[in-house]
Amino acid sequence: MGSNSSRIGDLPKNEYLKKLSGTESVSENDPFWNQLLSFSFPAPTSSTELKLLEEATISVCRSLVENNPRTGNLGALIKVFLSRTKELKLSAECQNHIFIWQTHNALFIICCLLKVFISEMSEEELQLHFTYEEKSPGSYSSDSEDLLEELLCCLMQLITDIPLLDITYEISVEAISTMVVFLSYQLFHKEVLRQSISHKYLMRGPCLPYTSKLVKTLLYNFIRQEKPPPPGAHVFPQQSDGGGLLYGLASGVATGLWTVFTLGGVGSKAATPPELSSPLANQSLLLLLVLANLTDAPDAPNPYRQAIMSFKNTQDSSPFPSSIPHTFQINFNSLYTALCEQQTSDQATLLLYTLLHQNSNIRTYMLARTDMENLVLPILEILYHVEERNSHHVYMALIILLILTEDDGFNRSIHEVILKNITWYSERVLTEISLGSLLILVVIRTIQYNMTRTRDKYLHTNCLAALANMSAQFRSLHQYAAQRIISYTCRHLRRYVYVLDKLYFPHSHCSTLQHCFSTLSDNGEELLSLTCSHILRSYASSLFSLLSKKHNKVLEQATQSLRGSLSSNDVPLPDYAQDLNVIEEVIRMMLEIINSCLTNSLHHNPNLVYALLYKRDLFEQFRTHPSFQDIMQNIDLKFPELKFKYVEEEQPEEFFIPYVWSLVYNSAVGLYWNPQDIQLFTMDSD
Repeated sequence: MGSNSSRIGDLPKNEYLKKLSGTESVSENDPFWNQLLSFSFPAPTSSTELKLLEEATISVCRSLVENNPRTGNLGALIKVFLSRTKELKLSAECQNHIFIWQTHNALFIICCLLKVFISEMSEEELQLHFTYEEKSPGSYSSDSEDLLEELLCCLMQLITDIPLLDITYEISVEAISTMVVFLSYQLFHKEVLRQSISHKYLMRGPCLPYTSKLVKTLLYNFIRQEKPPPPGAHVFPQQSDGGGLLYGLASGVATGLWTVFTLGGVGSKAATPPELSSPLANQSLLLLLVLANLTDAPDAPNPYRQAIMSFKNTQDSSPFPSSIPHTFQINFNSLYTALCEQQTSDQATLLLYTLLHQNSNIRTYMLARTDMENLVLPILEILYHVEERNSHHVYMALIILLILTEDDGFNRSIHEVILKNITWYSERVLTEISLGSLLILVVIRTIQYNMTRTRDKYLHTNCLAALANMSAQFRSLHQYAAQRIISYTCRHLRRYVYVLDKLYFPHSHCSTLQHCFSTLSDNGEELLSLTCSHILRSYASSLFSLLSKKHNKVLEQATQSLRGSLSSNDVPLPDYAQDLNVIEEVIRMMLEIINSCLTNSLHHNPNLVYALLYKRDLFEQFRTHPSFQDIMQNIDLKFPELKFKYVEEEQPEEFFIPYVWSLVYNSAVGLYWNPQDIQLFTMDSD
């Protein structure tokens, strides 16, 4: 930084940065600031260069931390920026490139310094640096201005009021990035921050009136997906000696200052993000999610969440209730289109979840759309490629489906939408299938993946809940979807028998039979297993009768016995013993789903009836089982309609705040944090 710098590695030795962080006070009116703000080093183009910039900034920052209480140079830099922003709107209208460029550079330095300060000191220490006022010896002033709060309000004004032009694109992105950095204290704490200085500034005082305008602007930035200016736009002339203004306002974007980089996820692999087409939209969305997930203040709810919960469609002319603060209107059609188009990213899916769950106006509007396939298909594709997505993204996609399936109109309409040639579904060629049947296929596939790989009870419970919500409205199921419902249920019925076999007839306990077969060939082990299975099946009815009386006790005793026999070798309890209750839960839910369909829409689903009749022998084995006999024996009796409603768990911030900040860490453009400093979530080993 400064007109003589040419490489990031030279920054610690740069004379202007040395003066900024040194022992000499610099007045805010000093010509030094114009020299400092004329950058001439190439913009960082990779995560490696961003890391180098961070390391170079740290050395300058530490010097500034030491000297600023005496010099007040940080405050002077802030004041220079604040004074310039008062003329920024006029400069944009007058196309004053130089003024906007230098104002951006001032903000860029502030953001770099602020990021390091936040990672190295407490909020209270930071506030002292921003409230420092030079005083004469012996004087005392109790009304020193709070530059930190003033800076934050200025950033909110800049984001909401400055027109978006080629020459203001970069400073708009930088303002949003600086607000993200301002809130990044959370990254360096394991526990969720519930009270902080940054929260106080944002939720009361002079920043509060900007709440609805800021949320609206960030949403519109996401909707518009404005691309950065083209390469070479508004580049300032290069001086022949290699100094001067090599780094112009818009060219900073083109040369890669806003490069996306990924440094790992939250405990699980994250999908590689596509090339970022709109840094402004991406950064706006991340800031919006951070603001929406701030914890409530002790005496007031989060105003940004209130704004997200209450905004209405521009076509809605009804008056806003006086009891709801921070309201505004936005074009729902444009928002819906953007959400449909952007579902490849975690943050867009999280925004869709947030809006569907918290804003009843949005939910009503979306459920009334006649083109729901545009929204549902990207969500199904996320679930279909579950192996390539991180677990949080899959959860959000699944909960979105669960929320949608709470509506009977949605459940009916998806069977009326006929799709052709679903190319991403590779298990079978689907030349023509209803959206409802495709949804069933993808959800069953997700359950199957979960049961065999991740074994996450939360995931399969929500999958089954979505299917259960739909079951009463199943209509004209595709033959393959009907087969998958029955075959998946049968697979778990067989698995259940297999687990009971292993649990009640473990090979280690069959010493007599084992001795009898010990003289046989290599097939003896297999024959022994088949014999035990045959014994179990022969006495299935009596076993189930026993289970009907003391099922839980018998299961517990058998499990404890098995655990006892293994404890001497410190071998963990086998998966099949742990799986029994899970498998039983899945079987019961699948049987209830089948029963619900046959009870409510038997004549609409001949393919399901044919598939069920084809496997009737297997279902007959479970007619007397205590957990299933009410469904198996009363298939013609009308049961209460299956309905499940998504309810957020208590203290949802414990899940969402680490998730949102992991997205910021992985996806924020032009920002780098040392992974060793992150405390909020666990970094990937790779």
